[in-house]
Amino acid sequence: MRPDARYVVGIDLGTTNTAVAYVDTREETPALRMLPLLQVVRPGASEERPTLPSFLYLASSAEVAPGALDPPWAQGEKRSYAVGFWAQEHGWRVPMRLVSSAKSWLGHPGVDRTAPILPPTPAGAEAVDVERVSPVTSSARYIEHIRDAWDHVMAQGDPSARLAAQDVYLTVPASFDAVARELTVRAATAAGLEVTLLEEPQAAFYSWLGHQGDQWRKQLHVDDVVLVCDIGGGTTDFSLIAVGEEEGNLVLERVAVGDHILLGGDNMDLALAAMLERRLAEKGTRLDAWQSRSLVHACRSGKEALLADGTQGPAKDSAPVTVLGRGRSVVGGTINTELKRADVEQLLVDGFFPLCGADERPRERRRTGLKELGLPYAADPAVTHHLAKFLGDHQRRPTAVLFNGGVMKGASLRRRIVETLDSWSDDPEQDLLVLGGTDYDLAVAHGAAYYGLVRRGKGVRIRGGTARSYYIGLETSMPAVPGMEPPLKGICVAPFGMEEGTEAEIAGEEFGLVVGEPAEFRLLSSSTRNEDAVGAVVEDLGHIQETSPLETTLPPAPGTKPGDVVPVHLRSHVTEVGTLEVWCVGRDDQKWRLEFDIRAQE
Repeated sequence: MRPDARYVVGIDLGTTNTAVAYVDTREETPALRMLPLLQVVRPGASEERPTLPSFLYLASSAEVAPGALDPPWAQGEKRSYAVGFWAQEHGWRVPMRLVSSAKSWLGHPGVDRTAPILPPTPAGAEAVDVERVSPVTSSARYIEHIRDAWDHVMAQGDPSARLAAQDVYLTVPASFDAVARELTVRAATAAGLEVTLLEEPQAAFYSWLGHQGDQWRKQLHVDDVVLVCDIGGGTTDFSLIAVGEEEGNLVLERVAVGDHILLGGDNMDLALAAMLERRLAEKGTRLDAWQSRSLVHACRSGKEALLADGTQGPAKDSAPVTVLGRGRSVVGGTINTELKRADVEQLLVDGFFPLCGADERPRERRRTGLKELGLPYAADPAVTHHLAKFLGDHQRRPTAVLFNGGVMKGASLRRRIVETLDSWSDDPEQDLLVLGGTDYDLAVAHGAAYYGLVRRGKGVRIRGGTARSYYIGLETSMPAVPGMEPPLKGICVAPFGMEEGTEAEIAGEEFGLVVGEPAEFRLLSSSTRNEDAVGAVVEDLGHIQETSPLETTLPPAPGTKPGDVVPVHLRSHVTEVGTLEVWCVGRDDQKWRLEFDIRAQE
């Protein structure tokens, strides 16, 4: 936090779109504004758009003239890549060069997120000579573009107005674990920014608070529970915010966060593309691997046009879908088809939001021994099944719902979720309150900037802290038994809700730390064990997930040799920016910091 900065800036680094909001604190009545984002819209031309599509296109030297992809502030660089509108529009025609869903990859623990793995090559697709980048690098390029676009508009002639000098808040999914949050900060640092992290569902709720002013107290009352249902391009995020009372005043507290669910608009685009591909095959037109990917990107635009709620013109009954040909041996020319509204609503509403009971749970499928190295998408596409599990795990029933995310622009999808939640209510006479008045595309950025004002004492703060409880794996001391590994216990080092800028210490208990030789440290987390205190020992790890292991060799302490076991106690620190640090502290106050692995788990 930079309390003396002129501007408070909120950045929604979305899976599909990135948006920026800001407040000029020097104004007599500070107002929240959106920053139009200058970006390449066609080779040699840049225009402002409300959002920056989160797409990176890695062009070949033969595609565009040198310098044609340079934005106005980079004239003469002769860039070979573009981010934003043109990258998305052109990229679906040449998907082997398009990086998408970088944020989902950033949260994927099964790959090395600092390695150049994007764009991935589908199994069976021909190899293409294309520069590849890491999820961290691609995220950094989006943030760099935001930084440069801001400086180009807001800081000309005034170095103190550069984005790097402002109070910047960057949003992440509530379900991001400690490693994914750390990597997000790393991407921002690579772009030259110091940021504070904020969970996206909280940002959406802050946006609603900012729009309501003091009127929110007339809509929500003590014991109300608000479900924030945030479904974007790549993830489904659920959070619960409870309304309480202290000294006669209403207070807000984030009391539950769902698991990281890779289920969203991308899945829906795949489903629509599969439907159209079957229809094309029935007419004798077959697509190769790259054309199939192009079809997915084309379906995204058609879906968004058909699910619009009519606020931007009359509703459409169909939308054209176009896929370019790939040569004489496959298809000679352009392939044209269409998405129909009736098909879209039936497939998405019934397929992704089926009516179900409150006791329903996501369905697992038998895993195949060999898989493509891709994102770990949810096995069950039914959002309502995941919602039932979330509410069942936390034993809560919402009295109100706030929708957010691009998928939720579909009025038929919102209606189905409300219908489902109403069917689960303990009081059939009480209808679920739907909180409105926010923009599904811009609310997160808007709320992040509003949160910056709240941190300066100008608004109502939601009590939050860490979205999970974190544990260090502790090997049990026991005699050796053939064929049996020593059981693992979990020691709570950071409880659910631990506030930013605070420390926790397990006092009065020491553990043995192996130094001077390779050792593995295991970080565990839970989104449901909200009552565990610092130092709590958990022997049943059934509801605790492993986040990332750390394999490292810690330097020996003075007077010790490799392989010695040093007595230490544990200290954790949730930083001001929202990341987790775990320290092992020796008797002589020597400290070892554990940085948990960002590479693929074995």
